[in-house]
Amino acid sequence: MTGRRIRVTGDVQGVGFRWACRREAERLGVTGWVRNVADGSVEVSAHGDDAALRALVSWLRSGPPGARVEALTQEDEPGGAPTGFEIRG
Repeated sequence: MTGRRIRVTGDVQGVGFRWACRREAERLGVTGWVRNVADGSVEVSAHGDDAALRALVSWLRSGPPGARVEALTQEDEPGGAPTGFEIRG
């Protein structure tokens, strides 16, 4: 299991991004969480195998219909894998 912390910027709040992200993560077998950040971005903590994480990052680059992703940054996130995938704040 690998962990990634991902920040997505653009028009990504108020478009169902967190809910769609959770559905996609669950479909891929990725665990972790997603939350809105005060600066208007969305932050994702994702844990899974390399192929599943690559697929989630690929999905995050465009997000759900209505989102307009401008940039995506990611970094390794050490630590154990959580169970499930939740929406925070």
